[in-house]
Parts: sequence; C-alpha cells; structure tokens
Amino acid sequence: MKIDLGPIPADAERRLPEREPDASGIGVNYADAFLKGFKKTLPDGRKVACRRRGLELTLTLGERTGKALLRRLEHGPDVREILHRALREAASEAGAIYSLEDGRLFLELD
Repeated sequence: MKIDLGPIPADAERRLPEREPDASGIGVNYADAFLKGFKKTLPDGRKVACRRRGLELTLTLGERTGKALLRRLEHGPDVREILHRALREAASEAGAIYSLEDGRLFLELD
C-alpha cells in the first residue's frame, strides 16, 4: 500500500541554510519544518509521525518505529540529501519504503 503524505511543506524550502542561517551543518531548521508534514492517520487507523531529537530521527508507523541519524559527513553537504537519506533509513527500519516523487512524499507499506 502506497501512502501519499502530501507535498514538501512550503515552509521547509524557506528554512534552507542558504536563506535562513543555520550553524548546525545538517539543516535542523529545514528538517524540523519538513517533518511537520509527516503527521498523518492512515485509513486503517495507524498513525504516521516523525520527530527529530538532536541528530536522530524517529519515524513511527503505528506500532513500528525506525531510527536514523542525520549524517553530514556521509551524505552532505546538501541538507536535503542528508534528510532524505535519513528518512529512507528510518522507514526501512520501520518496514516501509520512503520516496520523494515529483515534490510529493510517499511511504510504501507492506
């Protein structure tokens, strides 16, 4: 089952380090604005949410969770790529596949 989480939040693009200074090196302002779009309740009642604490992302899909780190040295310096790779890793750990297609966020659940 492929779930459409919606478009990339407009506020996230305004929070990129080029536009809004961010000394973190991983784009925490961008990540926080981006992750607001992850709150959703699926038709079967499961809740989808993602939060950031420090460098760690936690993606929750109902009862399952996946964690990943925002890794600047391995996936940087582009903060978009850092976040998307961490989301892919967290989704995989939670038993889903994260993808970004034509500016829209998707989770494919088994």
